[in-house]
Order: sequence, then C-alpha cells, then structure tokens
Amino acid sequence: MLDPQFIREHSDIVSQATADKQLDPKVVDDWITVDQSHLIALQEVEKWRHESNVNAEAIKKAVAAGGKPDPELVAKGKQIKQKLKKAEETFHELDDELIELSLQIPNVPAADVPVGPDESGNQVVRQEGALPHFDFQPLTHGELMAKLDLLDTKRAVKIGGFRTYMLKNEAVLLEQALLNYALSLLVAEGFTPMSAPSLVKKEAMMGTGYFPWGNQDHYRTQDEQILAGTAEVALTSYRQDEILSEKELPYKMAGISPCFRREVGTYGKDTQGVIRVHQFNKIEQVVYTVADEEVTREWHQKMLGYSEKLLQNLGIPYQVLLMCTGDIGAGQRKKYDIESWFPGQNKYRETHSASYFNDFQARRLNIRYKAADGKLKYVYTLNNTMAASPRLLACIIENYQRADGSVGVPEVLQPLVGFKEIRR
Repeated sequence: MLDPQFIREHSDIVSQATADKQLDPKVVDDWITVDQSHLIALQEVEKWRHESNVNAEAIKKAVAAGGKPDPELVAKGKQIKQKLKKAEETFHELDDELIELSLQIPNVPAADVPVGPDESGNQVVRQEGALPHFDFQPLTHGELMAKLDLLDTKRAVKIGGFRTYMLKNEAVLLEQALLNYALSLLVAEGFTPMSAPSLVKKEAMMGTGYFPWGNQDHYRTQDEQILAGTAEVALTSYRQDEILSEKELPYKMAGISPCFRREVGTYGKDTQGVIRVHQFNKIEQVVYTVADEEVTREWHQKMLGYSEKLLQNLGIPYQVLLMCTGDIGAGQRKKYDIESWFPGQNKYRETHSASYFNDFQARRLNIRYKAADGKLKYVYTLNNTMAASPRLLACIIENYQRADGSVGVPEVLQPLVGFKEIRR
C-alpha cells in the first residue's frame, strides 16, 4: 500500500507505474475521486461533532446554573445527532471504498527498473559459471529420473491429478540434503530458521500483496484459508500490527515450508518432469530493515548473494536477470531473477527471485518500528528464494549426469546424503 499523501502529490507517477505494470491506471483516478469525497466527508463529520459539543456544553451550563435545559437546545441536539450519524455513515462508506481502492494500487518501480511489457523486457545483468560440456547428448531430468527410479509421475497423477509427482529413493534424500544445506547457509548468516505455516488467512495474502492480483492462482480450504505459494506470506506477516525497536533491525528470517500454486494460465507448459508443479518445498529469505531505500538496496544485493553462493557451491551455472516493469509483481519495487542452467533443455530457467518492497507490505500489515529519533516508521521488507525443490533438484540432476546414465552428487551435499553418485 502506498502512502496516501504520495498518491495525492504524485498521481501522475502512480498512474504511469500502474500502466507500466500492465494494470489499469483507472484505479488511480478512482482513488483520487473517492479520496476527495472522503476528505469532504471527514470535514462534515468534524463539523457536526463540533456543533454537537457546543450544543452539549450550552445544555451543561444551563443545568449547572440550576435551570432546566432549553427545549430548543435539546431539540437542536437531536437534529445535530441525526446529521452527525448520517455524516458518519457516509464517511465510513467512503473509508471502506478508499481502503479497497488503496489495496488495488501497485507499488512504484525503482528508477533503475527497465520498462517493458513482459519477460521480453528483462535484462541479463551477468552470467556466472562455465556451462558444462558433455561428449554425449544430455538428457532431461525427467528422462534421467525415470531411468534411475527417482521419480514417478504416472502413479502420482492417478492419486493427485495433473502436475503431481512422487520423488523416490535417492532423490528424496538429495532433496532433503539440498534444503538442509541451503537453510544452514542462512543460519550461518544470522537468519532465524522458522517452520512457516502454509495455511494462511486472507489478511496475510492481502498484506503481502499477493491479493487481490494473484487471487486466482491460490488454493482455498472450506474454512476460507489459503494455501500459500511461498513462506514469504507467513514470514512477512509474522510481526503484523506490532512495533519493533530499531535495534531489532535488520530482522532476518529463514522459512521452510511446503508451497502450493494452481499454475493458472500455464496449460500445456512444462508438462514433462517437475519444473512446474502444484506442490513443492522451499527455503525462503525474508528481511525487515530500516526505512531507508539505500540500506534496503544493500540488503537486496546481500540476499541475492546468498542464493548465488548456494549455486556456486553446488557448481551450477546461472545468470542474473533484472526484471522489467511488466514482469514484476504488483507489490515489488525491484526484482532480480536467477536462472540456472539446465543442460538437458539447453536453456536457463528461473530458480530464484529476489525482491524488495520498501514500506508497501508493511503499510498493509501495519508493521512499524520506533526509530532512534523516537519517530514511528514502517519497516521496509525484502524476500528472496534460497532453494526451491524439486526444480533446483532437477537442475542438479541435469548438470551432474554422466554418459553411463548415472548422476553425480555435488560435493557439498555428499556428507549429508552419504553417497557420491546415483546409479542402477
């Protein structure tokens, strides 16, 4: 949620940002209209409250002097109360409408975010790691895992439906090792490890900015809880309606959770293997920091670096992309994606996303801190994927395949699984 005063003073910037994010800027015009009516309604409420107080004081003085209240003053008081009630009803209706519109206005992208309509406008910042050379035709992870009895999608689909899978044998151990190793890297950097709930309330989805825009891409329970697609939702909401001290910042959390996504609009895409699935496991980084964009941008780079360190330690080549306005979320101010190399598919594919929001999420969730100068300020929030499996697991398997059909295990994961290769 943006600062209302910022929208009033910079409506042209907010409208352009909304259009650049491929959303309808009419919402900004509607907000301005309702906001003006809201301010007038507030003045009307304050006027009748003042009139009510003046009239009540006159009645009080008459009674204190030993007299009886003037019937005209009593009648006037009743009229004022009726007018005040009507004014308050109008004000509350406009207040609800203004809040609803405020939740539909996206964040303004940072100045260095490229303007573009979709993924075609993303920019490659750099590429890291040498691409592996094979003296044979590399297979996709789906083919490799089927041959090594590491994956069963046919039976899983019978049980859970399309985009469902079952990992088997060494793949299960390797996935757990990957997640544990990723989590250990964050713990070493001072992050608090947390097991995050996947079932969350609508307020948490609205607060983090996944709703209203991503409303169709999430599963719901019969109790109107939502299955979150990332631990970011729970971790960012963790201190909702609280006031932290500046000494607590940066507040660093590392969440592990199962994640769920409906994958709406992806019919026919990535139907083989485990690239695009409805359920997966993820380690997520979330940080609250002070209300300073330069400090936030420094943390953005640090968090990106933690994910890069993981990939470098795993020996996975990757590229970093700066996402354009049309390919970042409504709430994000700036976003990097990391795309890791999949030799079986001969392409880079997204495995990580790193974003910062300034106070956009904190305003929606009412998370503040008491600054050193005594002022209350909203925290600035960031998040980044540390490891998401089975996609990153699939990447490892494709990069570590061998001509004889076996798959090696990254050296850093070998002590955690107890084997150096997978073969049949």
